[in-house]
Amino acid sequence: MDALTFLREDHKSVLGVLEVLDGAPSGTGAEMSGLRTMVTNLIIAESQHEAIEEQVFWPAVHDAIGDGLVDEAIAQEQTGKQLLQILEDKEPGDPEYHDALAEFVKVGREHILYEQDVVWPAFEAAVDREEREKIGEKLEAAKKIAPTRPHPGTPGSSVVQKTMGLGAAVMDHLRDAASGREADNPPDPQQH
Repeated sequence: MDALTFLREDHKSVLGVLEVLDGAPSGTGAEMSGLRTMVTNLIIAESQHEAIEEQVFWPAVHDAIGDGLVDEAIAQEQTGKQLLQILEDKEPGDPEYHDALAEFVKVGREHILYEQDVVWPAFEAAVDREEREKIGEKLEAAKKIAPTRPHPGTPGSSVVQKTMGLGAAVMDHLRDAASGREADNPPDPQQH
């Protein structure tokens, strides 16, 4: 699957979750609504998505068109990881949890628009279809073993993600299996 097609499918999934979470109930309504499960699904999906971009996609963008767009995207992703970590650490009903959720919905949408409207057209113009297919295959393989938690302290470099990120991913998957959290892992985009 072409890299941009794979990422577009991933974005559709995340945008659907963001739509559901926009204006989510707070207080006791949040605790009763299943909000925690939806947010856990978002944390897993976003953690995996950002990790594979940092491991595979951003280095390819760097090689094709330079650092300017990459630096901005990684800065946006770091902000997102910090918000996801608050969601991971807090519980529905906590004001900080709801503030972080509202902010993540906003910055998540902005980041997706930045990628799709700014980065992708430049990348598509610079990289031929065959190479985008190879990158897409790498993204698919990386997602199967990507971390399921945000790890905001881990730098967004591909070298760090491929080394420390792999160790973090192993620990995440073990923790998810032990806690039952793995049941909240959203499915990967389907090949067409």
